[in-house]
Amino acid sequence: MSDCKLNQQPQIVMKRRQFLPLVFAGLLSCLVVGGCSAGGPLALSKTRTISPVTLTVSAAASLQDVLDAIAPQFQSAHPNIVVDYNFGASGALQRQIEQGAPADIFFAAAKQPMDALSEKGMIVPDTRQDLVTNRLVLIAPETSKLVITEIAQLKTADISRFAVGEFRSVPAGQYAKQVLEALDLLESLKPKFVFGNSVRNVLAAVESGNAEVGMVYATDAAFSKPVKILATAPENTHQPIVYPIAMVQNGSHPEAAQTFIDFLTMEAAQKIFAVFGFGPV
Repeated sequence: MSDCKLNQQPQIVMKRRQFLPLVFAGLLSCLVVGGCSAGGPLALSKTRTISPVTLTVSAAASLQDVLDAIAPQFQSAHPNIVVDYNFGASGALQRQIEQGAPADIFFAAAKQPMDALSEKGMIVPDTRQDLVTNRLVLIAPETSKLVITEIAQLKTADISRFAVGEFRSVPAGQYAKQVLEALDLLESLKPKFVFGNSVRNVLAAVESGNAEVGMVYATDAAFSKPVKILATAPENTHQPIVYPIAMVQNGSHPEAAQTFIDFLTMEAAQKIFAVFGFGPV
């Protein structure tokens, strides 16, 4: 297998997009200010009396945009809690927690990293729940002339660089591997793989044209103008893409952590997840 890797990025992912299309911004405003849903405005969530704390949330890179959008609403509802995000590949975040890195909450893009922490007694079992789902898509630069409507067509496509997440640590890469194995494409494509250390790293490679195609989550591709979606992976070719969340056993602020998790399960917060392309569990 090619050992080519994409340019590595810091574990904490920098913001890539500074605004949403007006239609989505308007919908977000409606949800969090006007209280369009039966659940009412996010600011009406149950308020807990908590001393000022900084909550550390280790979250999958693919959650960055939606959590950035939700963060101000949570801050407004709970001014005594400041959320400090650590975004990265779920497997890398898992290892950080295992090695003692401070974290109050782990929000992963796959069940395996959460299972690994659970087996070591490093999460609070009663707080674990599956929060949202996602889809896997094949993308190319917006200017690409490739004519691909099904992932199986990669077998004969004229490409030389295929960006995927690292199979060992990046859930999007693990899902991609499952898809390619199911479609009998893995061996033939091995020489063309270039690996990213997070799904955002893979997306950036395709956005820049450093890779002709790549496999990322549908939510990552949705707001990226430099790329287009060629095909969606059939659901029967990979494990369900589920995002579990749980409190970390050695977290410093359990009450604030539970408040944050409760906030994300509210109907209004779930509608914002939907705006960004995440599906219900």
